[in-house]
Amino acid sequence: MNRLLISAAHKSSGKTTLSIGLCAAFRQQGLDVRPFKKGPDYIDPMWLGQAAGRPCHNLDFYTMSRDEILQTLQQQAGASDLALIEANKGLYDGLDIEGSNSNAALARLTETPVILVIDVQGMTRGIAPLILGYQAFDPQVNIAGVILNQIRGSRHEAKLRAVIEHYTHLPVVGAVYHDARLAITERHLGLIPSNENAEAADKIEAIGQLIARQVDLARLQSLAGQAPALPASEPLTGPEPVQPPDIRLGIARDEAFGFYYPGDLEALEQAGAELVPIDTLRDDRLPAIDGLFIGGGFPESCLSALAANRPLREAIYNAIEGGLPAYAECGGLMYLCRQIRWQEESAPMVGVIPADVVMHDRPQGRGYVRLRETDDSPWPDASAAPRGEFPAHEFHYSSLENLSRPQRFAYEVVRGTGIDGAHDGLIHKNLLACYAHQRDTARHHWARRFIDFVRHTRQNGIDV
Repeated sequence: MNRLLISAAHKSSGKTTLSIGLCAAFRQQGLDVRPFKKGPDYIDPMWLGQAAGRPCHNLDFYTMSRDEILQTLQQQAGASDLALIEANKGLYDGLDIEGSNSNAALARLTETPVILVIDVQGMTRGIAPLILGYQAFDPQVNIAGVILNQIRGSRHEAKLRAVIEHYTHLPVVGAVYHDARLAITERHLGLIPSNENAEAADKIEAIGQLIARQVDLARLQSLAGQAPALPASEPLTGPEPVQPPDIRLGIARDEAFGFYYPGDLEALEQAGAELVPIDTLRDDRLPAIDGLFIGGGFPESCLSALAANRPLREAIYNAIEGGLPAYAECGGLMYLCRQIRWQEESAPMVGVIPADVVMHDRPQGRGYVRLRETDDSPWPDASAAPRGEFPAHEFHYSSLENLSRPQRFAYEVVRGTGIDGAHDGLIHKNLLACYAHQRDTARHHWARRFIDFVRHTRQNGIDV
């Protein structure tokens, strides 16, 4: 499998824009590019997936085993022309001092050549010790080339190339000049998601063309072709047989809600769900569904439109109060509360959760979490395994206020913030709503459990 890992010396070096541009440029050449993103992330994968024309899958040491990472890479990109992995943060950054979950660890595990993106603003001769240090720090990491980013002129480029050629043996495979056309608007969680950007397709096309003119795509393909066969991995316990679709699962897919992992959607379908899209901004009624899934997103950026769609808010309220099985994550949790307050603006939401949402200037919960199921957790577990802990992640600037007591929760927070610092997964009738984002992996198959819960509820009559 031809593959590359696009990393950087530090965060905000431009690797995401470059990765988007590379996916678009290779696709414009007619190549089958399969994008991947290191770590937990929704926004970058949305852009990468749109640029490549293929779903972007995440590779994450916290929620996946090493064998599952290797198998995901093989299954999703084995027959492609190129697998392109975008790193997160810097090449050697990680949670622990050993860098066991770093981008470098991923490069070693998958034996993938690394292209190092360096923001060269204000830099000339100093680029040499930086490159030499990164190469020497872990000789097992194959840094195969460098892309110079944010170059300010031809003299600047010439000096950098001369220094790198004199002091290192690393090829310069791209020199990208500072250009406002390469910028993608950001806000508190990073790039504005592509599902909110009406000009996303045009923006991706333009970035792809700019990158194609400034990066040696043929050289990158050659370097990607030098990657060895993926290391062998131990077979995992396979998922249960694919269930023919017998459950209609409504899923919010619009500008307000778009945070879904492709693997999770596939797992829901394998469990027997037909995914029925719902536009919370424009649909005035719910379709015929057996269950509802409202994922994360940015409801705060769509306050007026969400509030204006009173018919759908009332339909969702009545459905959940009537016992419709539902699952909501983060933005979905916010939408189901009484109201959202943000920047002196307040708007009514669905109101099925007896709490008010308040947006803050700083994150209220961020990073990896661990949750432990309580005895109130409603989803059945066919494995009959003891209710235990599982990994997830959270990233929210909001908190809940005026939450009526008492409440039942599906999870105790072992690590993280959750709803109140100690609990997450609020239960109301057949609704489970949490700040944590769950991911369906071998360590936590939540999708089948949720669909089994929907199926059981339907078969036995709605229990409120």
